[in-house]
Formats: sequence, structure tokens, C-alpha cells
Amino acid sequence: MQRGINDHTVLDLLERFRGTGVIVRFIEYMDVGNRNHWRSELVVPSQELAAQIGSRWPLVGLDPGYRGEVAKRYAFADGQGEVGFISSVSQPFCGDCSRVRLSSDGVVYTCLFATRGTSLRDALRGGASDDQLLEIIRNLWLKRTDRYSEQRAQLHGAHERKVEMFYIGG
Repeated sequence: MQRGINDHTVLDLLERFRGTGVIVRFIEYMDVGNRNHWRSELVVPSQELAAQIGSRWPLVGLDPGYRGEVAKRYAFADGQGEVGFISSVSQPFCGDCSRVRLSSDGVVYTCLFATRGTSLRDALRGGASDDQLLEIIRNLWLKRTDRYSEQRAQLHGAHERKVEMFYIGG
């Protein structure tokens, strides 16, 4: 959602999908990549959306579906479905992140906001065994230091170019 662009459509969107079994997830507008001209004033914090939605349809908090789930989930109190919020900007979850992304050219990224990754393709082409690949991935994960969402305010505009979302997926 972006303030002043599509935030006025929240209730209409939910009205359309309530009771259908479709779970709507709202994602805070993030500064992924370098092309979306992100500005913090366009972010609509999830808490604000939840309050707006809850004033029309009361919400009941749900437990995470699995460890590391990034969406905070709520059920409509009247039983007409579920809504979720991904709050990377207002409530960063870097410390609990369990995601890694593999690009189409074999580069592993440990963060959606990464500036660089690690090539598994090169290791594979160099004859790495399964055990060696496992060790590369294990070390990559254990030594990772990405905390971009937690450090966004200090880093925004003062760091290397980030990988584009279309390159590594969401």
C-alpha cells in the first residue's frame, strides 16, 4: 500500500474477498531495489491499516502458521476470512528471517535488500560436491549480517545499489 496512491482502496478490496477463502496480505511499501523511487512518507504502517480495517470489521489475532512467518495474521471476528500484514518497514523482522533467494544465474542472496550475493554456479561448475555446497550455504547463512530493514533509517541513500526484486523474486 502507498499513502495517497492506493490506500483508499483497502476496505473495498477486503469487501470483495471477505468470505471467499482468499486471504489478503498487505505489504508495507518497501525500498527494494533502486527503481521504485521509495520515500518513507508513502509508507502506510500496518498498524494503521489494521486499525482502519478493525474499525469496520473487528479482527482477532492469529498465531503464526510456522516459525519465521513474516505476515502477522488476523481473522475477521465474524468468521468471514483472514487478513495479514507484512511490516518490513515499521516492524522489521530481520532477526527472525529464514529466507534465502537463488537468482536464475545461480547467485544466493540472504536478504531481499542485498547488495551482493554468493555464486553457487561457480562452485558447481568448479566441481563442488554436495557436501561442499552444503558447507558453502551453511557458512553463508551462519555468517550473514544483513539487517537492512532494522538499519533502514541509517542506511537509506548511503549504501551500495541493492539487487532488484525482479532478479531474485519476493
